[in-house]
Amino acid sequence: MELSSDQKNALENLLFWYKEKSRQFITLGGYAGTGKTTLISHLREKLYKNDKNLRIAFCAYTGKASRVLRFRLSETKALYPSDFVGTIHSLIYSPVTNDKDEIVGWELKEKVEADLIIIDEASMVDYSIWEHLLSFGIPIIAVGDHGQLPPISGKFNLMEKPELVLEEIHRQARENPIIRLSALARSEGKIPFGKFGKNILKINNLEPESRELVEEILKNYHPNTLILCGYNSTRIKINNFIRSSLGLEETPQKGDRVICLRNNHAKEVFNGMLGEIVSLKKKDEGWYQAKIIMDGEEKTYKGQILASQFNCKEALNFTKERYKTKLGDLFDFGYALTVHKAQGSQAKRVVVFEERFPKMDDEEWRRWLYTAITRAEEELFVVGQEA
Repeated sequence: MELSSDQKNALENLLFWYKEKSRQFITLGGYAGTGKTTLISHLREKLYKNDKNLRIAFCAYTGKASRVLRFRLSETKALYPSDFVGTIHSLIYSPVTNDKDEIVGWELKEKVEADLIIIDEASMVDYSIWEHLLSFGIPIIAVGDHGQLPPISGKFNLMEKPELVLEEIHRQARENPIIRLSALARSEGKIPFGKFGKNILKINNLEPESRELVEEILKNYHPNTLILCGYNSTRIKINNFIRSSLGLEETPQKGDRVICLRNNHAKEVFNGMLGEIVSLKKKDEGWYQAKIIMDGEEKTYKGQILASQFNCKEALNFTKERYKTKLGDLFDFGYALTVHKAQGSQAKRVVVFEERFPKMDDEEWRRWLYTAITRAEEELFVVGQEA
């Protein structure tokens, strides 16, 4: 694929930065459809021609994201035998095991065998992991979408002001109605009612036919669907509606979709990761012993999860009751998510309930809407109402 003018400019700058090595890292931002992965593939080919022994570690925050990255790089024949592709966690941490050979924690590796680290979806990287990455002294290219919302927690935002920026949307991407709507969300902060492609539309929730369509989608929920909203109160209502439609009891059950609400490096689960409960036993009054298959991850989560976190409006580690959370992990029902929690996730079908907080300025709202829309891979239903 021929590179656009801003891709060519970014490629030249990346090659110059790597040659000079005057500073350890550089950031590359690009909107949806601007060809970030295409650019990185071209960069890998150029670097291979200059040095066939160069070792590059490609990594991402989650297993699913790293596997998508591997597929795209393989598709463009930009992976070489000396390259690593995996999670940031597997790249820089080593497991700590007990006498039963069970993993009880993780520690920072003494050395990483790479000459260059390229991070995809870098907007998800938190401050502590970033500090650990830098500690190895290896050059780093951080790649992400600077149009999205900032990370879920903390004030650190690696992609807030990227040094290199891709803004030109590729011709093939411009033909994609989801990409067109994401560009409209970013520039205007408003999606008009109407149909934009097969199963890509915005509907008015005040109209009876639209409400029926939304109810039908929710009642026929499938794990390939992401339901997104703004308010936690809406999230709880939708979760309960879907679970009731599926005939599930009020308490968590085997087969329930769940979302992780707090990082646990020892268990390799992170804030925003989705999964499905495969077994659940009541341990005592406040805790369940659970096994959860996390989406796109090879290892099954096993541990204690807090019962009172389910259907709670906020993560309990941020409340006065945080002392109760120290003995295990925090999960909640994961059928519907707030857009902030959906960062890093994508699905074939996405339903977005437009909900703007009163304190949101126009820029925050554009980022919220853009982030929501760019979670969709094939089908998109935006649910709004007349102002």
